[in-house]
Amino acid sequence: MAIRVSFLALVAGFSCILHPSTSWPVCAEPHLPRSDFLESSAVTPVEDSARPPSPSIEAKSDTREAAEDPSVWVPLDFDAWAYAFAESSRAQTVGLVGAITYDVVMNQQVKFFVDRFTTRHRDVVGLWFQRSPQYLGMIRPHFRSKGLPDELAYTAMIESGFNPRAVSRAGAKGLWQFMAGTARLYGLRVDRWVDERLDPEKSTVAAAAYLRDLHVRYGSWDLAQAAYNAGSVTVDRALRATGPADFWTLARTRFLKRETKDFVPAIQAAVLIGRDPGQYGFEVSGTTMTPDLERVVVPPGTDLRKLSASTGIAVQTLRSLNPVLIRGVTPPGTKWEVRVPAGTREGILAVLAPRKKLAAVNGGRRHTAGEVDLHIVRPRDTVSAIAKLYGVSIGNVVRWNNLENEDSIRPGDRLRVTAQSLSVEPDGQGGFR
Repeated sequence: MAIRVSFLALVAGFSCILHPSTSWPVCAEPHLPRSDFLESSAVTPVEDSARPPSPSIEAKSDTREAAEDPSVWVPLDFDAWAYAFAESSRAQTVGLVGAITYDVVMNQQVKFFVDRFTTRHRDVVGLWFQRSPQYLGMIRPHFRSKGLPDELAYTAMIESGFNPRAVSRAGAKGLWQFMAGTARLYGLRVDRWVDERLDPEKSTVAAAAYLRDLHVRYGSWDLAQAAYNAGSVTVDRALRATGPADFWTLARTRFLKRETKDFVPAIQAAVLIGRDPGQYGFEVSGTTMTPDLERVVVPPGTDLRKLSASTGIAVQTLRSLNPVLIRGVTPPGTKWEVRVPAGTREGILAVLAPRKKLAAVNGGRRHTAGEVDLHIVRPRDTVSAIAKLYGVSIGNVVRWNNLENEDSIRPGDRLRVTAQSLSVEPDGQGGFR
């Protein structure tokens, strides 16, 4: 009997951990409401007599708000707590059964943003939709694999305008505007060398997991998106103050800030337009433009500027293909995979290949029969420089490699830099093998 009582107590305690009314730790929160939520994307709704001007909202941490509210418990070791919550909610995959649909309500708030997106802010929203094929084609498969509705992809449109390098004044970055703490919680590397919030695909995987956890917590995509914007502490407090309610009920109270009240209907307006852009006069390319690139593993601490100087690839190109390398240098202590323009991989490998020392060529060792030394041509190599390096004549290099002239070499070419050597057989008869 005592064992049964202890077991029931343990189950009750674990249930409290997962109860929706329990506050989520500060480190797991996304960035808080920004006063430039629509302004930063040039989409600021026009105020009218029915909508009083919204006050300026400075970005700040939920830590202070939580500390001032005695009803909100924030553990001291909130990182571990947040991780435990995320892991436990991931395990509840049953919570997503039947949640694949995303309902859009055409109420006054949503209609307001549909009107603004199709009139005053048409140019900016049109740019977002022009960018959308490239990112929707990547986001949707990830979301479907997690059982999430396709429409959630438009959260990124309202967050960043489908700009993977967007940075807010609060420090949120990337396509999904993650704050650093939440990004690390969901598996993204953010440190002095690398910021994977700027990687569209990796940040999408993290966003899918985060939105899924929020839906498990609240049972509503509207509330999940509100928490994505304002933070779970804010939404939890609002729900405790009003009792069980949907987002639209909370939006009529003072417990959500204006940015969050606008955030959800703006997403739903984008979803409505995205379902049939032509109906609203937007042109969307049907093709997904994928950058034509290759990948090369480079040594630790590789400087993109030096790699550019050695390969002739513009440093701006290397930086644009590798935005996660915030210092332009790969992390020390480990090899790193960099993205490079298509067709340049072999040349880069040639640059990275160690040169043979001259002593290895003419340092006195005897070549075995048929053995030759090879030189891999690097960018800016010349026949004369190669001949000088190996202590042979230019004519020999040209002849041994059947070159038409001294200028007919390219990076990645493999050149013979020694002749076939004579060998002496045991019977003393010399000759070529």
